[in-house]
Amino acid sequence: MIWFVYNLLFPIGFMLFLPYFLLRMRRRGGYARNFGQRLGRYSPEIHAKLAEGGRIWLHAVSVGEVFVALQFMEGLRAKHPDVRFILSTTTSTGYALAEKKRNPLDVLIYFPVDFIPVMRRVLDLARPRAVLLVECEFWPNFIRMAHQRNIPVALINGRISARSFKGYHRLRFFARPLLRCLDILCAQSTADAQRLIDLGVSPEKVKVLGSAKYDILPPEADAERHARQLLEAAGIGASDRVLLGGSTWSGEEAVLLDLFKEVRTQFPDLVLVLAPRHVERTPAVLEEIGQRGLQVLRRSQLSGASTAARRPDVLLVDTTGELKNLYTCATAIFVGKSLTQKGGQNIIEPAICGKAVVVGPHMENFPAITEEFREASAFVQVKDASELKTVLLRLLEDRPAREAMGQRATELIRKKAGAVKATVELLEPMVS
Repeated sequence: MIWFVYNLLFPIGFMLFLPYFLLRMRRRGGYARNFGQRLGRYSPEIHAKLAEGGRIWLHAVSVGEVFVALQFMEGLRAKHPDVRFILSTTTSTGYALAEKKRNPLDVLIYFPVDFIPVMRRVLDLARPRAVLLVECEFWPNFIRMAHQRNIPVALINGRISARSFKGYHRLRFFARPLLRCLDILCAQSTADAQRLIDLGVSPEKVKVLGSAKYDILPPEADAERHARQLLEAAGIGASDRVLLGGSTWSGEEAVLLDLFKEVRTQFPDLVLVLAPRHVERTPAVLEEIGQRGLQVLRRSQLSGASTAARRPDVLLVDTTGELKNLYTCATAIFVGKSLTQKGGQNIIEPAICGKAVVVGPHMENFPAITEEFREASAFVQVKDASELKTVLLRLLEDRPAREAMGQRATELIRKKAGAVKATVELLEPMVS
């Protein structure tokens, strides 16, 4: 009965959401490319690879999850060199990242819409040997139909925020039979594990293995060199202080711009680098900068390392794929979606660079990591814009404090690494 209700309501919800989705496609770009894959329609090359069958299918919703999926693929391939993968993602940004990083022997697709005919077509074609869901991405028809075909299904690097748990708990009459279709659930923390158990998962299926985000590799050897070349092309010297707002969301750029205007009298060598989470917000961010009379240079205006430019007040990163390198040259870093928005974002990526990291009060999506960083004094969490200013002033002024915080962060990351290896070993009977 519950599956009937889902398959009755989901198409209605999909059609209601479709106009918004199409509008986002137009604004963000990239979504229209390979759109047929969402309906289970593939190019002859991809169709032929899928038809080989026997691949391990990993699903990762967006950029952060794709990074994690790639780590697991590397770990599994180290033990099984002949294994082949299907990697699916939902967003164009996740797709673009996977396209750059994946092994050419693997298949990259957009995740198909969770309609029974579409899922039946894709699963009949691909016949995966196992399905691995990254973090918290449950599509009922996909999971149930894989389970009905005796395809093992596992949750890896699983997390369920308090907010998500409330939603699942309200729908526990539906969540319980869905989650019981999974064979193994690897949780990041004991809190995540308990929430899964409270939703009806057998405790024997749930394992706490830590967060795979800690298994992040340090920046590549030439990452800082590439970032430094970019900054020099923008007129920003090696001795200049760089305040970097990473993956900022609406409202956070305004806070950082106002803060920058206030503190630059104390730090004449200070430059603000803004990297909005969504590049399509560039016009809105440019408007915020213009309203404050600040000089701005867009990353897309730089044609190469030889480009000369007078140092701007603000460097706006309106491109993708460069933030990780830029972290290596930052003096202090604010990680977005934590001050004016809720949820938070991954703080391990900037922290592995040995930098001082500051976040706002909203880190609901990463409670375990946030608490571990707090206990290690490996970052600073502020309650509002006023405290953010106070903390950044101190960090910009106190180099030993910045370096000590960065060192504590890298030590914590090294200590907590190992979830990928532990998960790969646990999944051995499933994937071998």
